[in-house]
Amino acid sequence: MLIVLFNKVMNYLLSLQQAVSWTLKKQEEKPPSDQLVLALVAAEKSSRQTKPSYTPQQLKGTWRLCFITGTKQAQNKAGVVLRSGRYLPRWAMIELTYHPAKASTLGTIENAIKLGAINLTLTGPAKFLSPKNILAFDFTQISITLGNVNLYQGKIRGGKESEEKFYEEKVKKQAFFTYFLIENNVIAARGRGGGLALWGR
Repeated sequence: MLIVLFNKVMNYLLSLQQAVSWTLKKQEEKPPSDQLVLALVAAEKSSRQTKPSYTPQQLKGTWRLCFITGTKQAQNKAGVVLRSGRYLPRWAMIELTYHPAKASTLGTIENAIKLGAINLTLTGPAKFLSPKNILAFDFTQISITLGNVNLYQGKIRGGKESEEKFYEEKVKKQAFFTYFLIENNVIAARGRGGGLALWGR
C-alpha cells in the first residue's frame, strides 16, 4: 500500500516539475493540460490525506505562475477549454512574491504582470493561516512602469485604511489561496473561486 501511494506521489510530482521546467527553463516536454489537471487534483487529494502543515517561510520569495484552470464560474462559461486548464504563455510573465514578517503569520504580497517593458504591480497585506495552509491577501497599492519610467503609482480602495480592515476581517470574506503543495521550486493551490494554480521558480 505504501509503495503504491509513493508511486502515485512521484508520478504527479514529476508532471508538475516538468510543467514548471517547460515554462521557466524551456526544458522538458510539457505534460498535456488534462494530465496536469489530474496531477494537481492528485496532489490536493494526497494533501488531504497527509495533512501537511506549511509555514509562511516556505512560501517566501518570488514564484512565476505556470498553469491555471480558472474559477468554477469561469469554467462553466468557457466550457472544455478551461476545464482542462491552460498554460500561461511564456511571453506573459505573472509573478507572485510573498514577504512574510519574522516570527509572525502576517506579511506582504506582490502580484506583478510583465508584458515586454510594461510592468503592472499590485501590492498589499497578507496573512498565512496554519494548519489550513491558507494565504489570505488584499491588494491596496498599484504601480505601472515602462522600463525604468514610473507611469503611475497610487492606492486601491483606501490604502492604509483597507490594510487595517484586512487584519480584522474573517478569511471567508477575503481573497485567498489554499496551498496543498509547497516544494523548493514548485507550489500549488486552490483559489477561493475553486480554480487550481501552479507556480514555479
